[in-house]
Amino acid sequence: MKITEVETFVVGNPPPRHGGRYFIFVTLTTDQGVKGVGEAYVATFNPHLVADMIQDVAQRWLVGHSPFNVESFWRRAYTSGYSGRPDPTLCGVISALEIACWDIMGKETGRPVYDLLGGRVHEGLRSYTYLYPPDEDAYAPKDGPNLYLDPAQAAEQAIIEIEKGFTAIKFDPAGPYTSFDGRQPSLERIDLSARYTAALREAVGTRADLLFGTHGQFTPSGALRLAQRLEIYDPLWFEEPVPPDHVEGMAQVARGTSIPIATGERLTTVTEFAAVLQAGAAQILQPNLGRSGGILQGKKIASLAEVHQASLAPHCYCGPVVAAANIALAACSPNFLILESIGTFDGFHAELLETPIRWEEGMVIPSNEPGLGVVLNEDVARANPYNGHELHLEPAIDPSPVTENLAGP
Repeated sequence: MKITEVETFVVGNPPPRHGGRYFIFVTLTTDQGVKGVGEAYVATFNPHLVADMIQDVAQRWLVGHSPFNVESFWRRAYTSGYSGRPDPTLCGVISALEIACWDIMGKETGRPVYDLLGGRVHEGLRSYTYLYPPDEDAYAPKDGPNLYLDPAQAAEQAIIEIEKGFTAIKFDPAGPYTSFDGRQPSLERIDLSARYTAALREAVGTRADLLFGTHGQFTPSGALRLAQRLEIYDPLWFEEPVPPDHVEGMAQVARGTSIPIATGERLTTVTEFAAVLQAGAAQILQPNLGRSGGILQGKKIASLAEVHQASLAPHCYCGPVVAAANIALAACSPNFLILESIGTFDGFHAELLETPIRWEEGMVIPSNEPGLGVVLNEDVARANPYNGHELHLEPAIDPSPVTENLAGP
């Protein structure tokens, strides 16, 4: 069996755009007609350029080769051009192709991917949701009080999510991330973060864990100032409190707070996750399998975390194929903690699949179908091309956000 065809899809995510502005998918087809699907979580270049990168890497290192040889493909692609080091764009490209190979392997053997990685150890996977405003475009300007800045609105939405069945909610009131982080949090944002977290804890009580998100905004001392105000509300984690490449700084925060530190959305390969664990910088790892290197790298990361008594919480701010890969890894990982869900995987995430991801009472139920258990609806993908010029995520450019108007975006 050999890979013979490669096709990419750059899909625009319509409002409310939960999961990002666009998704980048790839399908691989073998000479025996078996098709697998993958997804890249790459935000550093125009997505159509990324699609071209996927085609280039596939033509160089995958077409004409067996989809079963994922370790060999990964090594050849990873070291191409004398690279051989973590690179978020190249690793995102490799991830998409590697995920598609696993989908083919599962279909060819008639087994779910998790069965090829040690077998299922979790019948259901606990999931969490970000607090999204109902039916609101995530990228539209936000005038006046809104859920992201209003503790009362956030508490109301938290109750709605809890009543759906979620037992954990994530939120990030600590302020915008910028091109000039890390920095000290403003007094206004420290105060808002404390009030926001207090309102959520009062609303949900012990029915749900609180997941405090940041995006690497702060210096270690700034993160600790904020963490000190949050500890009384017992969050399950404090996410990426300092820039992700400042491993020792993150370890300093981890040593200085009782809140578990989570990180991994922007890390790639087992090498970068190993450095985090060796430094004692985090207790919860959040690989996004569309960027971190794919499913086999994900299994290596999970196993390394296991021997360090760290937990696995796969990250997913992207489309449903990365979600399916995350589900496969979580299902066979003993140290799995919780899975990021884009709502209940309804809406456009469901439309993109021939059979939607199964979500019930706060739990994702892994599919028993061969491969990833999902099939891309190519008609829907083609009918929703991304024609914009903006990247998937973009930081603010203000180098010194000292004070902020908390009634605005």
